[in-house]
Amino acid sequence: MNLEELFLKRQSTREFSDKSVADADLEKICRLATLAPSAVNQQPYNLYAINGSKAKKFTKNIQKEGANAWADCCGAYIVIQARPPRVIMRGERRLSNEEFIPEDIGILSAYITLAAEDMGLQTCILGLRDEKGIANFLNLPEETSFPLVIAVGYAAEGYPLREKRRRNFEETFKLIK
Repeated sequence: MNLEELFLKRQSTREFSDKSVADADLEKICRLATLAPSAVNQQPYNLYAINGSKAKKFTKNIQKEGANAWADCCGAYIVIQARPPRVIMRGERRLSNEEFIPEDIGILSAYITLAAEDMGLQTCILGLRDEKGIANFLNLPEETSFPLVIAVGYAAEGYPLREKRRRNFEETFKLIK
């Protein structure tokens, strides 16, 4: 599939089949995603792939206040943990990645979703989550930050590919010469 086809096909899926996701596929998606650029090349994240019966138990952490009821049928998740900012020295310059961590994680999530789609898996990026519940599930300190969780699986049979509705390109793009 070429890049344009991949962009047109990728969408947020909210109805998954019960077909299980292979551990090797989750690992490959995460390995490819770590090729994403990041400020000062710090890769300010850790990735956790949760699959199978553990994924079913994890689901409650993204169903805060009744949200994401559709996730009961999701077979796997990729949890993104934000790592603390770092300062590095480049010669005489002190460089920090602190202000770029949200952007780096956004870029990473795009790489994850596109890698999954290219492998025939569908995704949904989830911002609503119980971070303390996720920390407890992963046996990490309660103050650990998990900015995004990505549901991963195979779309249910007949799940429609929706037409992309976007603003007019001319409203979005200006060429400056």
